[in-house]
Amino acid sequence: MPNRRMSMRKIREVLRLRHANGFSQKDIAKTVNCSHGAVGEYLKRASAAGLTWPLPPELELSDDSLDKMLYPRAAPSSAVRRPQPNCIQMREELKKKGVSLYLLWTEYLDENPAGYSLSQFCDIYKRFNKNLAITMRIEHKGGDKAFSDFAGTTLPIVSERTGEVSPAHLFVCTLGASSYTFAKLYPDETTSSWCNGHADAFSFFGGSPVVVVPDNPKAVITKASKYEPDINRSFAQMALTSTSLYSRLE
Repeated sequence: MPNRRMSMRKIREVLRLRHANGFSQKDIAKTVNCSHGAVGEYLKRASAAGLTWPLPPELELSDDSLDKMLYPRAAPSSAVRRPQPNCIQMREELKKKGVSLYLLWTEYLDENPAGYSLSQFCDIYKRFNKNLAITMRIEHKGGDKAFSDFAGTTLPIVSERTGEVSPAHLFVCTLGASSYTFAKLYPDETTSSWCNGHADAFSFFGGSPVVVVPDNPKAVITKASKYEPDINRSFAQMALTSTSLYSRLE
């Protein structure tokens, strides 16, 4: 496209030769020393703007006014701005059991029917969370630690005999070095289930770790302490028995 600012004088000459003198586009191109295509573009834009010759006085002297007539600016976009999800609040909500991005999206959409789609909503939160995430690499030695907890919400289990529905709790135990994981459902989160969960996990692993790191449950830790926590007697007995039944993991 020709240089607009530098060609205002040339455009005036093109219009004069065309409308006052009746020159052809080919002759105009030779006279003003520009391409045939440029002349056609000038005349096309002038026709769209309703300009012939002579120009109105205000356009004859003002390059800016003539430029705006020939090259009108595009109208600003009228796209509707969609409400942004409250990512800070979402981050706190996601710490609660049973809360997922899908659930938060449905609540967001109830308040903002013209809001973002699920994939866009999740992408916005993931970008936000990525900027805040601070990670530290922790090296685990083989057989050193196992991490355990009851995960998430309960799962409904239906009895084949009676049809009765009862909640089941998912126990998860993971080896730190390999991330090798044991998972099993238990009827509750009592001390008995914690003990059975660990005993079953050690049997599954084929050995016991040096250290077990539970998530400070009252059923296991009767009194929390950074240095000397009080451990439930039944759980301590289970750990002692497991070390005699199973070899140390390596």
